[in-house]
Amino acid sequence: MMKTALAAVTLALVAGYAVADPVTYQIDPAHTYPSFEADHFAGMSVWRGKFDHTSGTIVLDKDKRTGTVDVTVDATSIDFGMPKLNEHTQSAEMLEVAKYPTATYKGTLVSFKDGAPTQIEGHFTLHGVTRPLTLTIRQFKCMTYPDKKEHCGADASGSFNRADYGISYGDKYGFKMEVKLAIQVEAVRGG
Repeated sequence: MMKTALAAVTLALVAGYAVADPVTYQIDPAHTYPSFEADHFAGMSVWRGKFDHTSGTIVLDKDKRTGTVDVTVDATSIDFGMPKLNEHTQSAEMLEVAKYPTATYKGTLVSFKDGAPTQIEGHFTLHGVTRPLTLTIRQFKCMTYPDKKEHCGADASGSFNRADYGISYGDKYGFKMEVKLAIQVEAVRGG
């Protein structure tokens, strides 16, 4: 009888660990703002801006140390804090938002350390062009908020050459083509 009870308890514990499913988190648009830095006139200054509208999901399997990221950024929501520059960046000379209204990033969470991912290996689509882009995660944390829901947040960064995406405006004036990204993201379990 004791062996049967012990076997049942052991089986229940093992089954509990084996059925742990990946968890889907919906990106919280009120706490997610991809921002960027871009050169102005070959080192004259650095312009910084952000995108105000982002959506998507993060899937995380903590036990298997895997996960995915699927993010869509509304390119029309670009904000430099200067309306005229916003308009120019949205124009056909740069982002061409009438034709390409969104940018997307789809990737896999990798290189887990102490239970948290440290990188995302993925593909970034901007201006109709898709290229590989790896992001470094500087911090990652999951916790239960006062709303009683689990939230996960991260601070990720990376860089890309905008000319690789067909956006070379300013090149003839000596603008550097590198764009640095800094992405703060928060997501809530189940939305």
